[in-house]
Amino acid sequence: MNESKQYDIPKRAVIEAYKRVKANKGSAGIDGVDFELFEKRLNNNLYKIWNRMSSGSYFPLPVKAVEIPKKTGGVRRLGIPTITDRVAQMVARMYVERAVEPMFCDDSYGYRPNKSALDAIEMTRKRCWKYDYVIELDVKGLFDNIDHELLMRVVRRHVDEPWICMYVERWLKTPFVLQNGEVVERKAGTPQGGVISPVLANMFLHYVFDMWMSRYFPDAPFERYADDGVVHCKTKEEALYIKESLGKRFAECKLELHPTKTRIVYCKDKDRTRNEDLTEFDFLGYTFKAVHIMCKDGKMRYNFIASVSKASAKTFRDKVKALEIHKRTGCKINMIAELLNPMLRGWTNYFGKFNPSAMKYTLQCVERRLVKWAMCKYKNFRGHRRRAEKWLSSVRKREPRLFAHWSYMYSYC
Repeated sequence: MNESKQYDIPKRAVIEAYKRVKANKGSAGIDGVDFELFEKRLNNNLYKIWNRMSSGSYFPLPVKAVEIPKKTGGVRRLGIPTITDRVAQMVARMYVERAVEPMFCDDSYGYRPNKSALDAIEMTRKRCWKYDYVIELDVKGLFDNIDHELLMRVVRRHVDEPWICMYVERWLKTPFVLQNGEVVERKAGTPQGGVISPVLANMFLHYVFDMWMSRYFPDAPFERYADDGVVHCKTKEEALYIKESLGKRFAECKLELHPTKTRIVYCKDKDRTRNEDLTEFDFLGYTFKAVHIMCKDGKMRYNFIASVSKASAKTFRDKVKALEIHKRTGCKINMIAELLNPMLRGWTNYFGKFNPSAMKYTLQCVERRLVKWAMCKYKNFRGHRRRAEKWLSSVRKREPRLFAHWSYMYSYC
């Protein structure tokens, strides 16, 4: 270790952290410095981060607050640290993840290496066939309300490096700057949008929820992805008792379960026919409910399965609509494909995993957008939708992989 440095932080850790931060992209923070500007003096900027973190003189800048609309109404406040602060957080995150990853439960899926939302969906799907009831969990404002004192207890318990504990405390206390310039001091929470926030939230909920469930309700398995989760129960009585107990547990830890979004759902299907009010729930963009599908014996029955939710489908259609591709009459069709394919590929890869036929309506809407584009671009198609549809069909036969969704449209839909 350099004798002039108080803390032993390798320079290569800062370089690796920057590579990871850049791969995640993101906009500039409160200082207005984006990646293009940051890289003009890259070596100097990275050296400054290392030098200040190693000497203990690193202090983060205020966090730029951006409010984005929620799908369910209202707004969610995201915190955007500067690139410098994101790199510093990533350095700490790499150390923290190595320390805490082995202790996390298998049923915690959010923001963890080699685990994904689709893994959580897969396990939820399997357990819904075995358990009759589900508690749909929603932690109210987790990232805004985590108690700093309780969180720091967890951090100090598992992190040996004193510089990490010191900087985590500084990041937690860093104020927000609103779009109107108002400075908001923070007494709780860890900014949603901060690089280190997901692992801190996982550490906190590991004790608040995961370990607590394993200790007191080992026969009620769960899947948790950050602040969203489901708990599986054999009976309604068990579900009611666990739901009440969870409410008390979260209150003890200075958090709150959302009073309307935390619900008990009956997994009704061909074999489970009790009369219950709630028979479907949403989790990670999918809706779990009974769907009339073909069974292995060739008969149509209601099975409790996962399909793309109406909200997820509408959000995607709105994004495609907002591109206004019908106005891009100067573009060739391959240019339209380059514009749409990243969105289409990501959406179909995620929602095509389970019950891909449920994507049918949304993908048909994309087709209608392409037809509208053709009608605007080519004079002989104007006012003649069928001509445009026939032309698009000929393009599809000639280049079946031109658009990412065509393989789903004509394989499943």
